[in-house]
Amino acid sequence: MATVVMPPLGESVLEGTVGKWLVQEGQRVERDQPVVEILTDKTDSEIPAPASGLVVKLLVNEGDTVPIGARLLEIDESASGAVAAAAPAPAAAAPAAAAPVAAAPAAPAPVAEPASSGEPGRASPAVRKLAREMDVDLGSIEGTGQGGVITREDVLRASTPAAPPARPSAPAIAPPPPAPVAAPAPAAAPRTSPGVLAASGTAPAGLAEALRVLSGQSAFKVPPYQQLPGDKVVPFSRRRRIIADHMVYSKLASPHVVTFAECDLHKTSTLRDKHKDALKKEGVNLTFLAFVTAAVARALREYPVMNSRILEDAYVQHRDVNLGIAVETDEGLVVPVIRKADELRVRGIARAIDEIATKSRDGKLTPDDLAGKTFSISNPGRKGNLVGGAIISQPNVGILRIGEIKKRVVVVENDGQDTIAIHPVMYMALSYDHRVVDGVVANGFLFRVNELLEKGEFEI
Repeated sequence: MATVVMPPLGESVLEGTVGKWLVQEGQRVERDQPVVEILTDKTDSEIPAPASGLVVKLLVNEGDTVPIGARLLEIDESASGAVAAAAPAPAAAAPAAAAPVAAAPAAPAPVAEPASSGEPGRASPAVRKLAREMDVDLGSIEGTGQGGVITREDVLRASTPAAPPARPSAPAIAPPPPAPVAAPAPAAAPRTSPGVLAASGTAPAGLAEALRVLSGQSAFKVPPYQQLPGDKVVPFSRRRRIIADHMVYSKLASPHVVTFAECDLHKTSTLRDKHKDALKKEGVNLTFLAFVTAAVARALREYPVMNSRILEDAYVQHRDVNLGIAVETDEGLVVPVIRKADELRVRGIARAIDEIATKSRDGKLTPDDLAGKTFSISNPGRKGNLVGGAIISQPNVGILRIGEIKKRVVVVENDGQDTIAIHPVMYMALSYDHRVVDGVVANGFLFRVNELLEKGEFEI
């Protein structure tokens, strides 16, 4: 008898939620066939069957959250390959059960139906995940893709009509403001939103005040929403809710300071132009982001405080430089990790960026791909803007956001004389946690990143 257990799902992940069973009891499965979708706060994964055989028993229900190592499913490896022979067994073994037994012969029909499981066969894992987040039943959708495959657009169309009716009760939910205002309880212990004080246990005065506002114990009230014709109410997906909670937690927990630098990329651009065609033939896209990542990795070695995380009464300077690179996907922002980035040359970093970006957009990231970052880099994408300060990704103490690259008029010195030239220029913004990082360290770190990029001295 083979047993499927909840596998390790990445650093700091201690449990997972059974999102959807992809098989049913009595169904024949093959080795490495996906049998269950597992959800965590980092990503979603499909767990494969460890052996071929007959599914004997599903040990947990959809929606159950279970720890790593828990038993999920049993597979009888000795069972014959015929599903039909195994499925009727429960009905034949229960003649003593009187009236209810008469209904037993109907059981094989549902078993046979999910064996094809119309949904998994007709939709990719990413589309199934989107359908689950949008609360859309794939069985009710007619796919418009080739061969009847259900596409992302099919799911979005199916979810749109269901959104507006979900809000009629909104006016009734919002109470008139006077009642909370009258509550004379500023000194009362503030209610803490989930996870906000997980790291510290107690709230400093400023954080306590912020929590008091967020928990509704404040004179300020958001006016109730009144739905108007044409409004579209978009429910938070599971990933969007996680992002929202993370951003609020980070802004409450970390005193953010942002410092800026203007970077002349002329020499780095010249180096890139020299090598990009040769690397393109090798399948490597040599982007400016690869050079920025290489510069950040080197600077973190020189300023190790920036490569830290905060504990309750201390902070840890990480040994490894693991850089999180923000990637925008159809389902929201993810931050996969390049491990030991300081040990890679620019070519290796460029290849790693290509790989994690492709996995992100294809929905193939694993929990390990998202775990263990020690510093993050955010870029403006193809439709960028001048500059912006990013919110720190917890539990790191810093994040660098780069802006768009524009050709600008700059003053350069040639043979002791100032001249005007047109160079590619980029602005950078470093957000840092002032609990650990002082301005001198942050400014020195950003100055070093800028210096490396302006000198363009990289090993390709």
